[in-house]
Amino acid sequence: MVAMERIGYLFGGFAALMAVIYGLWNDFSEPVGVTGLVLGALLGFMIAGYLNITRRKLEGVPPEDDPLGEISDIAGDYGFFSPHSWQPLFLAGASALIFLGLAIGWWIVALGAALAIPALIGWVFEYWRGPHAL
Repeated sequence: MVAMERIGYLFGGFAALMAVIYGLWNDFSEPVGVTGLVLGALLGFMIAGYLNITRRKLEGVPPEDDPLGEISDIAGDYGFFSPHSWQPLFLAGASALIFLGLAIGWWIVALGAALAIPALIGWVFEYWRGPHAL
């Protein structure tokens, strides 16, 4: 976590320095580039600050910062992933129709939305069982 924090500070400092150099190079007459670089610097500092606060809240040394740590020290539960769900495929097809409709016609957007709503509901409630199942 310390390495990621340092990378965030490094990126933020580099972007801030480049914003100043870029601004001086064109006498601050072109604001879009300076604004983009300042926002990039703020993003780097924000990520580094978040990692700093999170690291200080943790007790002890995190497994990724322990020089004597093993790979198995950081292993954990990554969650549940559905092995055979068809719902993402249906939702992807409906989303493709929605984006196609933005280019061709609004009636295709309505068709895609009508297909996306049941696909999304089916994916969210796929593993509900019992008296409250859909």
